[in-house]
Amino acid sequence: MATDPKPARKRKPASKKARKPVPKKAWYQDVDWRGNALPWAKRGALGLLGLVAFMVVIFAILNPVRTPYMLAERLRLGAIEHDWTPMEEIAPVAARSVVAAEDANFCLHWGLDLAEIRKALDQGKQRGASTISQQTVKNVYLWQGRSWTRKVLEALLTPMIEAVWTKRRILEVYLNVAEFGEGVFGIEAAAQHYFDISAANLTATQAARLAAILPDPKNRSASNPSSFVRSQAGKIVDGAATIEADGRAACFEITARD
Repeated sequence: MATDPKPARKRKPASKKARKPVPKKAWYQDVDWRGNALPWAKRGALGLLGLVAFMVVIFAILNPVRTPYMLAERLRLGAIEHDWTPMEEIAPVAARSVVAAEDANFCLHWGLDLAEIRKALDQGKQRGASTISQQTVKNVYLWQGRSWTRKVLEALLTPMIEAVWTKRRILEVYLNVAEFGEGVFGIEAAAQHYFDISAANLTATQAARLAAILPDPKNRSASNPSSFVRSQAGKIVDGAATIEADGRAACFEITARD
């Protein structure tokens, strides 16, 4: 007797292994940072350079009535003495005295006096080497105090103002923003504060005394000078006459003589 064939067993379908979900990439993973960073860096550098150039050009025309240091001193003291005065209303001997005291070769260098810098390095911190151009940059654009960051910025900006501003303009700005005493800024305010006269009427001796207090204006007085200030002022009177005679004052007096 024939037996019925056994029914074929149904094969179980092969089990599919569960696939792990593929995580979605974050938006920043698809960004080519190397490819995009360079253009943005270039734009940032160009923007910064443009801003610096604008700041240099604008003060060749407009007067920087308040500097960062003036604002800081005004906040600290409550008020400051300052009265902007054009070069034409400043006694020529006052300009010569400040140059003789601070930077006798002002008309001969391009902003950085390399010979004086070498002397300063040789003699350590006992000797300063900042030109009037450097001090103008520091007062108008930067901050007070000693730091390598400020010195580097000062060294970069100084040739720029030398290229755009005239020597006469640099000295005019310096004479108007320099500190001559606690809360006393500019030669007009200094003349009135110490001698009760305008900067146009300063004598050679008065101008020399004002120049003599510039290195330490908070601790020196032009109206009540110490023996040291008197001695320095005497040297400055001679120095001012010397740079007038040998032509080292010509770069900032030429307009006045025309």
